[in-house]
Amino acid sequence: MEKKELFGRCPYVTAQKVLTGKWSMYILYLLSDGPVRFNELQRRMPEKMTHTTLSRQLKTLEDEGLIIRTEYQQIPPRVDYCLSEVGEKFKAVLSVLEVWGNEYIEYLKSKQ
Repeated sequence: MEKKELFGRCPYVTAQKVLTGKWSMYILYLLSDGPVRFNELQRRMPEKMTHTTLSRQLKTLEDEGLIIRTEYQQIPPRVDYCLSEVGEKFKAVLSVLEVWGNEYIEYLKSKQ
């Protein structure tokens, strides 16, 4: 079967497709404590990221239904991002990934 055929039927292929993008999981992690403004997200990224790159990643996550973008009509303009209902369900996955990630970091340290 091709990947296209598995999207929407296989949980692993579906999750992989939805979470494409170098920083998608990290952005979801940053939003897991509540709404964050665009500039704050950009400041919190571990690597310098252009406005365009972050905007593109956020747009993808919004299109996939994982985050909600709220634009406030004020001056200066304000835009907040937060997890959607289905994005909130991803918090459990983030928690398990954190445990595994810490265990893997310990594994790497033990190999040195």
